[in-house]
Amino acid sequence: MSESIIKVKSFELAISGVNFYKYLVTEKKEFVMSKQFLRSITSVGANVREAVNAQSKLDFIHKLAIAQKECDESLYWLELLNATKYVEEKDFNPIYIQSIEVLKIIKSIIITTKKNIQVKN
Repeated sequence: MSESIIKVKSFELAISGVNFYKYLVTEKKEFVMSKQFLRSITSVGANVREAVNAQSKLDFIHKLAIAQKECDESLYWLELLNATKYVEEKDFNPIYIQSIEVLKIIKSIIITTKKNIQVKN
């Protein structure tokens, strides 16, 4: 059985996020926003994992909605780090694009799952 795409992509995002955090702390000496970013970016995959093991479709949607919020929060911290010149575009763009991709997948899964629930009712 193959892994779900969102499970794989959110784990890859967490790895990128941890590496980005290490870069911020060691190279940029930024300790406050980077910590907030680390918490939110790693929470995305953790909540996706919880969703995969959900007890119902509604629980699944709820857990994915939390992952969506955490992903959007991660984008906020990335945008703030970029706007305050802690990171350059070349360092910002790859993880920002990766985060948006994961966010879009999560949103799509939530919408599709909600439609499937409505069809059955």
